[in-house]
Amino acid sequence: MRVFNETQKFNQWWVKLIYIGLIGMLLYFLYTLYILNEAVDKVGANDTTGQLITIASILPVLVLFYFLKLKTEIDKIGIHYQYLPFNFSKQTIRWSAMDKCYVRTYSPFREYGGWGFRKSFEKKGKAYNLKGTKGIQIILKSGEKILIGTQKKGEAHNVIDRYFKKQL
Repeated sequence: MRVFNETQKFNQWWVKLIYIGLIGMLLYFLYTLYILNEAVDKVGANDTTGQLITIASILPVLVLFYFLKLKTEIDKIGIHYQYLPFNFSKQTIRWSAMDKCYVRTYSPFREYGGWGFRKSFEKKGKAYNLKGTKGIQIILKSGEKILIGTQKKGEAHNVIDRYFKKQL
C-alpha cells in the first residue's frame, strides 16, 4: 500500500443519542412556542430574545457534531491531517521533521482527558482523535508530540513502515 486515507466522524452511539436529544429539545421548544403558543420554562411565546438565545445555544452544538471529522492521509511526503471544522486546511508533518513515528494503543481519558482536540497535562503532547484507542504517535525532532487517532491500525502501520523507515 502506497497511500493511507482515513476519514473519521464523531458517530458513536452515545453521541448520536445526545444529537437526537438536542434535536428533540429544539423541536419541543419550537412546537410549544409557535404551535401551542405557550411558554417553555421562563421563555415566553412573546420573548424573542429568550427564544433566540435558546436556539443560538442549541444549534451550534448540532452543527458542530454534524461537521466534526478527522481526515488523515499518509504518503511519501509525510502525514497530513485535517480536523474539521477547526482546521480549514490540511496540516502536513514531513517525514524529515519526525524523530519517531509509530502506531500505538493509548488511553484517551487517562492520557488526554477524552476525545477531540486535546492537549495533555502530563507532557504527552497534542491529540487529535474522535473515537477508539489506537493512534499514530509522532515525535518531532523538536521534541513535540502529536497523536492522531486511527481506526485502521494495520493499514497505517504498513504505510508508516514503508515511508518512515526510508528516512532513517
